[in-house]
Amino acid sequence: MNKARIAIIGAGLSGLYAAYLLEKQGIDYVLLESRDRIGGRIHSVAADGQSVMDMKTSSDCFDLGPSWFWPGYQPQLGQLVEELGLECFAQFEDGDMVIERSPNTAPIRMQGYVSSPTSMRLVGGMAALTEALYQRLDSDRVLTGHKVCQLRKTEMAIELEVELIATDDDQSHHRIKTWQVSQVLLALPPRLAEQNIEFTPALPDDLAEQWASTATWMAPHAKYFAIYDTPFWRELGLSGSANSTVVPLTEIHDASVVNGYAALFGFFGVAPEVRQSVSADELKFHCREQLVRLFGTQAKTPVADFFKDWSQDEFTATSIDVQSGGQHPHPPASKATTGVWQYNLIGIGSEWSRQFPGYVAGAVEAASLGVQDLLR
Repeated sequence: MNKARIAIIGAGLSGLYAAYLLEKQGIDYVLLESRDRIGGRIHSVAADGQSVMDMKTSSDCFDLGPSWFWPGYQPQLGQLVEELGLECFAQFEDGDMVIERSPNTAPIRMQGYVSSPTSMRLVGGMAALTEALYQRLDSDRVLTGHKVCQLRKTEMAIELEVELIATDDDQSHHRIKTWQVSQVLLALPPRLAEQNIEFTPALPDDLAEQWASTATWMAPHAKYFAIYDTPFWRELGLSGSANSTVVPLTEIHDASVVNGYAALFGFFGVAPEVRQSVSADELKFHCREQLVRLFGTQAKTPVADFFKDWSQDEFTATSIDVQSGGQHPHPPASKATTGVWQYNLIGIGSEWSRQFPGYVAGAVEAASLGVQDLLR
């Protein structure tokens, strides 16, 4: 049986930051992640849509998950970005925006607006943040392809039943490992924890109900990217921002990187069940046609285009999330106040944040408070 003092379940930002805090204090831990990569809902890709495993190799990275943060409004996250030596830049918003109100009328230009506080992006994408944290950890403690299926509370410890997920078609690679720990940090969305992990004995009914009813941020959403050699819309006096009541995309922004590829990205306004009934090629075709309507014929031939549908990501979305409206969640209780799970199990995923539930800054806040609470 494998042993550690603390198990962190989930290697998204909250899990990685919790591990970073424990590592700095010399505290024994293991970080278990179901996916074959770190980052969770933070996922940056190269211009061809392929995952970038080493952020040192390229700054041409595009965020399939969260893109922005606001250091003046979210000081703890801003301080972490500084501490890790990461570079950031302001979201491009200069120029007019485009409004599309009806399929029967041409889009119109109007004066754009500037976000206040300024929306900031990281050079190398948001994954530069998770990669920088990972580089400061003992990699032997970070285990991807390890899906926690059960937590059993015994008199002396917590036993984790962990399924090793195959990375190829050879199903013989699936097998079960057991870890024995004293405490557990749940660095994944509350609903996923409640639905996908068997707790023995069961969680208190009120806590399980709270976790099950907490929406997972981003779970119903999808993003489309079109990559170009140059930001031609800027030459037209446009910011790259657009709002549309005509599908498929409802909100569009400039996603260009510093000294690299230009890009536009948009959030889908099509329901998940409708998206899943249409092929990827057809979805991308309709997105390109919409960009042509909004920004002109140069938008028709991107260097590359791709999208990410989070509603089809088994490690993000449940069937209930797919049916939700995608609002930021109200944070549930992060731990039991009675019973055997009271002092050894704490939720630290972004949805448990009091100030910024669902946001990148929420993952940092929830992880920081959870580690403090657990060690106390």
